[in-house]
Amino acid sequence: MARVVLGIETSCDETGVALVAEDRRILAEAVRTQVEEHALYGGVVPEIAARAHVESLDRLVRKVMDEAGLGFGELAAVAATAGPGLIGGLLVGLTTAKAICLVHGLPLVAVNHLEAHALTARLTDDVAFPYLLLLVSGGHCQLVEVNGVGSYRRLGSTVDDALGEAFDKVAKMLGLGFPGGPAVERAAAEGDPARFDFPRPMLGRPGCAFSFSGLKTAVRQTILALGPEARRAVPDICASFQAAVAASVADRTRHALARFRTHHPEVEPTLVVAGGVAANAALRAALQALVARTSSRLVVPPPRLCTDNGTMIAWAGAERLRLGHTDPLDTRARARWPLDPDAEPALGGGVKGAKA
Repeated sequence: MARVVLGIETSCDETGVALVAEDRRILAEAVRTQVEEHALYGGVVPEIAARAHVESLDRLVRKVMDEAGLGFGELAAVAATAGPGLIGGLLVGLTTAKAICLVHGLPLVAVNHLEAHALTARLTDDVAFPYLLLLVSGGHCQLVEVNGVGSYRRLGSTVDDALGEAFDKVAKMLGLGFPGGPAVERAAAEGDPARFDFPRPMLGRPGCAFSFSGLKTAVRQTILALGPEARRAVPDICASFQAAVAASVADRTRHALARFRTHHPEVEPTLVVAGGVAANAALRAALQALVARTSSRLVVPPPRLCTDNGTMIAWAGAERLRLGHTDPLDTRARARWPLDPDAEPALGGGVKGAKA
């Protein structure tokens, strides 16, 4: 019988819990979002997020256990996000996981949140190693070779803002509310992507690095130049912003695919896209066109598994458990935890470690 892992995700503003079996069956899953709590502030407030995790996590754990009809003694392990993320939220999930493990004599698997995103396509599409990952979310924007569980090579990351952060800030400038990604996409659906000639950051430059700060500045300057007319131009601004983003990301990914081929000439490249921004239709269309031109394959997990969720944590735990990787109960939560700790930090370091 396939072993079952309980997964707990509390790294930001979603409380996610799930039960996943090693044979890729999702037995139960639940997510509690905090959009309403943070909307008033235009972004995630760490203290509010941590309190919301405390209030809902026990209930969600009981919900998935009851739904699957399992007792804690029937689990093979408990997996919890140990980083990177907001330290208050991480402590809630990791401490809960440790308590369950201690009481029921279960092994703990401390999961890197980025690794969970990286491995989700193996749950949904049984993607074989190696493959190329484009991780685009509110906190991360990276291109990474996924060579195996625990084996990653970063090809490029953002030198300033993550892509999801750029969407949120553009939405805030336009008064579209939080979260910004879906709001910008909805407005863009009615707009003209060719009206404003926004810059395509890094387009044509060598390497795989991203940058979105200058693009945000261009959007702000356009809004200020339009003055009162900017309100009527919101759909066109959003559509033009999305077009610039899609062109830039596709260009950076094209470079990464070429580099992937040099590292793995015997493999037909598979591009996996994960993270909340993977749901953006304009970006997906640009990447679909890219893989068609480069004889590659595109895999995008379902939207509910691209955003933060307990299922991806449980699956990453199952992957690591299969290899015999477990962690002691004194494992610490880590606000920063790069997938490839030996890589040169893209954003510098500090007392908490490399930022990205």
